[in-house]
Amino acid sequence: MTKLRVLVVDDSTLFRKVVRDVLAKHPQVEVVGSAVDGRQALEKIAELRPDLVTLDMQMPQLDGIEVLRALRSRGDRVGVLMLSSLTDRGARETIQALEQGAFDFILKPQANDFDRSLALLESALFPKIDAWLSRTGQSKGVEPVRACPLSHGDAARSRPVGGPFGRPRLVAIGISTGGPSALTRLIPRLDADFPAPIAIVQHMPPMFTRSLAEDLARQSRLAVVEGEDGMPVRRGSVYIAPGGRQMRLRGTVTSPVIEVTDDAPEKNCRPSVDYLFRSVASLFAADAVACVMTGMGDDGAAGCAAIRRAGGQVIAQDQSSCTVYGMPRAVIEGGLADEICPLDDLADALARAAGMRGVSCR
Repeated sequence: MTKLRVLVVDDSTLFRKVVRDVLAKHPQVEVVGSAVDGRQALEKIAELRPDLVTLDMQMPQLDGIEVLRALRSRGDRVGVLMLSSLTDRGARETIQALEQGAFDFILKPQANDFDRSLALLESALFPKIDAWLSRTGQSKGVEPVRACPLSHGDAARSRPVGGPFGRPRLVAIGISTGGPSALTRLIPRLDADFPAPIAIVQHMPPMFTRSLAEDLARQSRLAVVEGEDGMPVRRGSVYIAPGGRQMRLRGTVTSPVIEVTDDAPEKNCRPSVDYLFRSVASLFAADAVACVMTGMGDDGAAGCAAIRRAGGQVIAQDQSSCTVYGMPRAVIEGGLADEICPLDDLADALARAAGMRGVSCR
């Protein structure tokens, strides 16, 4: 069995050792080296050719963002997993890193107890490693992903989006791993007169969703904000669920309002796509469009089923354009997708579903 070759990059001697020790516990990982700063990281990547790099954000010589830019400029396709701190600065820099092509990120553990920190790091790191293995086809025992689109006889092609439906009053998006980069390619492409408000669940911790909203707002013709409890939902705006909390919609179909709660995580997710989508199905019924994009796991599949039962539409991102195919795969293989689109066609699909001019997805 070929192991995943990982390079550990951090300016802290202690943290380099901690990350190496945790990675050594994973049966499909081989740690091939370490680097103390960004400049040395670029040298080691060229020398050792790792499959994946765990990259600290704040380092001397070159920081994490500068390393990513250098990798992009020289065409190096190594995977990068960022190690971030739970601070405003850490959140802003992490969003930039994800937009620069980092695969995903984890938070450095904050626990005072050393053993607890090790356990937290392992619980955060291993799912990301497994997702990368699955993405690259190296995961032991994982079946190859079935090719899409599905056949014309499948439920996913039974109701073309924009056909028998009326104009929606809300678009709801669920997204996770690869989300910031994908949203940067989607939201800025939507016109300022897009006729339906958009509610988004992006799996992220506190502070990171606000930075994501601010970054998207700078690039978009729509207003993009982090959702707040009691905030009215209006066309021309995009509302991102706050990290570490749940977001749903209440009120009436003509006057919806955001409700932010501390309800329990669902499938270890808070915010949860299913949590938002259930409220969308209940409130908007056939006036809803759901879009499930790149991400690990199957959060959103149950919510899409609820939206379909209520008469709404479901669009899924296709396998080839996903960073991780888990969430769309669950929707597509469950026969819940009305349309399956590459990332760069999703803006047109949403515009068409909203009654605007658009082109057909492949």
